[in-house]
Amino acid sequence: MPVSVQIFGVRKSPETRAAERFFKERGVPIHFVDLNEKPMSPAEIGRFVGKFGLANLVDTAGKAYAGAGLQYLRLTDADLLARIGREPQLLRLPLVRGGSRLSIGRDEAAWKEMAAPARP
Repeated sequence: MPVSVQIFGVRKSPETRAAERFFKERGVPIHFVDLNEKPMSPAEIGRFVGKFGLANLVDTAGKAYAGAGLQYLRLTDADLLARIGREPQLLRLPLVRGGSRLSIGRDEAAWKEMAAPARP
C-alpha cells in the first residue's frame, strides 16, 4: 500500500487541486493542510528549505509576489519566512511530503515516486 502524503497548499490553487486529484486517483491517503487556515510549523518549512533552498520555494512568477512588490525589496531570509507565514500564496504550491520524500510545485515525477507501493 502506498504511504500517505501530506499536502500543504490553498484550496483555490489549481496546482494544489491537481496534487489532491493525482493522489486520490491512485488511492493514496491524503492529509491536507490549508495554509490559509494553519501556517506551516518552522520545523516543517525548514525541511523544505533544507532540501530546495528558500529561493526555490518562493513563486517569483506568481501574482502574489508581484502584487506585494517583492521583486523590488531586499528581504532577509527571516523576513521572507515571516512573510510566507502570513501570505502562503508566495510559495510554489503545493508542498508535498510523502514519507521522507518532498516536492514543491507541480512535480508529477516526484508524486509518482511517493505514490508507488513501499518496497520491502
